[in-house]
Amino acid sequence: MSYTLLKHLHVTAVLVSGTGFFLRGLLMLGDSPLLARRWLKVLPHVVDTVLLGSAIAMAILSEQYPFAQSWLTAKFFGLLAYILLGMVALKRGRTKTLRAGFFIAAMMAFAYIVTVALTRDPLGFLAWLVR
Repeated sequence: MSYTLLKHLHVTAVLVSGTGFFLRGLLMLGDSPLLARRWLKVLPHVVDTVLLGSAIAMAILSEQYPFAQSWLTAKFFGLLAYILLGMVALKRGRTKTLRAGFFIAAMMAFAYIVTVALTRDPLGFLAWLVR
């Protein structure tokens, strides 16, 4: 598979994953029974597997790796933060207020990861605040 095709697959998976997380967050905030649907529990794992697989394949093809490229290292740690914040937002938060706060924080982490990818700057959108 070509790098260009992998990149398009990766960007599409990012859009689907981010949109899906946003919609599941809204459903959680609205106490929707739709969150119990099996496909809403399985599909995010499928999309995120495609996302991770395409990221690893692109890293191998381009020979750019986290801990060797500062912007990829930033994306890696941003992804860890996004996953942890998202877990609290959608599952582990004890109160609706706590879940809402973690949901907003997770969306900010998602925005950070995307801006790091677009700018290849480890600061992402934070660069606008410090420069």
